[in-house]
Amino acid sequence: MRRERVVVLALDGVYPFELGIPSRILGAADGRYEVLTCSVDGRLVRTNADFGVTVEHGPEALAAADTVVIAPVAPDRLTAEVPGDVLAALALIRPGTRIVSICTGAFVLAAAGLLDGRRATTHWQVADRFRRMFPRVDVDPDVLFVDDHPFLTSAGAASGVDICLHLVRKDHGSLLANSVARRCVVPPFRDGGQAQYIEQPVPEQGAASTAATRAWALERLGEPLTLAELSGHARMSQRTFARRFHDEVGISPGRWLIQQRVARARHLLESSDLTVDQIAGRVGFATGASLRQHLNAAIGVSPQAYRRTFQAAR
Repeated sequence: MRRERVVVLALDGVYPFELGIPSRILGAADGRYEVLTCSVDGRLVRTNADFGVTVEHGPEALAAADTVVIAPVAPDRLTAEVPGDVLAALALIRPGTRIVSICTGAFVLAAAGLLDGRRATTHWQVADRFRRMFPRVDVDPDVLFVDDHPFLTSAGAASGVDICLHLVRKDHGSLLANSVARRCVVPPFRDGGQAQYIEQPVPEQGAASTAATRAWALERLGEPLTLAELSGHARMSQRTFARRFHDEVGISPGRWLIQQRVARARHLLESSDLTVDQIAGRVGFATGASLRQHLNAAIGVSPQAYRRTFQAAR
């Protein structure tokens, strides 16, 4: 079995926690990935903490990578231009290589012009700055990560875990991704986007959460589940429920339900022999055509093509 070679580029000012995420998550994927760490000169890399890190590889490792991960750096090091040594290192990456950024690593890709005309994300606290610096990039500050193949960008800190699990899921299916998540004691898939982590006004005293209703809904995805039913379960008016749901999750209840149904359908396409129409019924889509439409909107492929891909992976 050929292992995917993943090379993580560590730049001066790197965040140590995020630097270690690819090795920790992808390294738990049953030997499917070889994870290497490199710097632009092979020397000691200064972190944003009170210690440096020594890496085993120089920029030449990038030339042999199947996937490159740009680790994030402290905000005070973010510029609209790429330093010459970093630009030279990026030039070693082979055309078509999958390139992933974690948090502020998106600034490096954008400054190099690699994200022009593409959709991307970064940490919500620096999203406005990113938009001003790189107007040619369609930045979405509300999501945890964006997959605009071959470039993938993620939001802050723990979203590096989300995007690495997404890589495993995309390459080898949900079963392995879920197994990796269990080993690392992290959720295999987080609901919603960054909006749930952005500082919000303190809710009124005694304000209820929609969390219990979300858990209730996940057990009933095969049912129609109207806004009236959801708000009724939460014992709120529809208007209050919709507002509170968006504040907590970052998206509307309807959009969240579609995301959960698509995620459940993907799992069934990978792990069962059910027909498309049967899967559609189990996850709450009225017809197989509706499932095809939503799956194509979410990931750009048909159910049959998706199933063939993961059957081959297994």
